[in-house]
Amino acid sequence: MEQRFERRWDRGPRIVAIGGGHGLSTLLRGLKTYTRNLTAIVTVADDGGGSGVLRNDLGMPPPGDIRNCMQALANTEPVMGQLLAYRFPEGSGRLTGQSFGNLILAALNGITGSFEEAVSEMSHVLAISGRILPVTSADVKLEATFENGTAILGESKIADFKKAQDCRIRSVRLLPERPAPVSAALAAIREADLILLGPGSLYTSVIPNLLVDGVAQAICDSDALRVYIGNIMTQDGETEGMTLSDHIDALLSHAKPGLVDLCLANCSPVSQELLERYQEEGAEPIRVDKEKTEALGVEVVERPMLSTGTRYARHSPDRLSQVVMELYGERAETKIF
Repeated sequence: MEQRFERRWDRGPRIVAIGGGHGLSTLLRGLKTYTRNLTAIVTVADDGGGSGVLRNDLGMPPPGDIRNCMQALANTEPVMGQLLAYRFPEGSGRLTGQSFGNLILAALNGITGSFEEAVSEMSHVLAISGRILPVTSADVKLEATFENGTAILGESKIADFKKAQDCRIRSVRLLPERPAPVSAALAAIREADLILLGPGSLYTSVIPNLLVDGVAQAICDSDALRVYIGNIMTQDGETEGMTLSDHIDALLSHAKPGLVDLCLANCSPVSQELLERYQEEGAEPIRVDKEKTEALGVEVVERPMLSTGTRYARHSPDRLSQVVMELYGERAETKIF
């Protein structure tokens, strides 16, 4: 299966991957070996770290998640990847902790006058496989409301605030609400053969994309195979105690029923060493409550996808992409490969 797709990489299926953070870049790193018809649609709600500094100082969208995706899809010399990921050390003044890749995007944003154009120009420079699109060009902030009725504004503040409240997130919203989408993002969704949501932080990486005007509806209207890729572990400060069906329920409640056809869940066992490390922060493997999940109208498919030999319980880019492409080959009504 893998070799068949690789031979026809130049005319592989049209895939749209939606999310943000490390989860999306992990997925892209594997998928780029199967098709060049790959579009990443990325959230721009981040307001912390180096991205937050550039956002506040320059009034530009946060570049961090976009940069991560570029590193995953780039076809350049290894030194360029190292350069993009380089962070200035302590003692560098306002540059401390800032990523050089973020600064390049900031400079291109100034030159072109458009963040969307800056991303496009940097994509050409890096010869990326596919394309990367911010979900919106609007200056948006993320607000979370909790089950006790309290609320906090700012993506970077949500985790600590949740711990202090000691209750679940009830919902999130963008301010301003329902911002206009990047038109190319909606077009990519409409033309897709396969639409993937996740893996990634549920409330701060995946769901914010669905709150942009027209995005959730475009996914629901699509004839593509639509897959939510579940996380391996619950997330400290975001999804502690949530089962797989809880994740799906949150996803659908922020969009609408019929958003996805199936959920891809990991079934590889997590080592005791990793379990103990995650227990320190109250995180655990997400419990796959298949019956409850499928009662929500979403089929559950379990496959081994855990990366081995790492300090974190994360998806293996190779295993994840292989499983995704096998599912597409089995389920898609129209195969173009």
